[in-house]
Amino acid sequence: MKSLIILIAILFTFSCCTASCGKGNETTPPQNNGSRNNNPTATKMKITIGTAVFTATLYDNPSANAFKGMLPLTIDMTELNGNEKYYDLPSPLPTKASVGGDIKVGDLMLYGNNTLVVFYKNFNTTYHYTKLGSVDNPSGLAAALGKGNVFVKFENN
Repeated sequence: MKSLIILIAILFTFSCCTASCGKGNETTPPQNNGSRNNNPTATKMKITIGTAVFTATLYDNPSANAFKGMLPLTIDMTELNGNEKYYDLPSPLPTKASVGGDIKVGDLMLYGNNTLVVFYKNFNTTYHYTKLGSVDNPSGLAAALGKGNVFVKFENN
């Protein structure tokens, strides 16, 4: 009986150790420390709206990588709610949506699995989005996007 208890204790200890050892391999999302670039391994993209040119940082995630694979892309973005422009992409992208929370000027996100959204005003939302990236310096973005629909060119930088 004593041997059985020792064996059960050893197996329990081993299973706990293997469960906690695997946790070190998980990828955790980077913490936002106030910087617009949440991921240092992300890549740059150029956004052209009329004569205004912006640089954006795409995050290193499957959604942003799939979007980058679609570039260059010139699209007619539709105005919505006085705070965003959107465009329904021709094919779905991978998603990992979370509550938008505090949306910032220049956030690039995916609504659903195929709606590209560029935000040009700060606000808070309970809608779910997949983060693609953000405009590095969004000063002048709202003016460039204007009040109605607008053509926007996205390309690799």
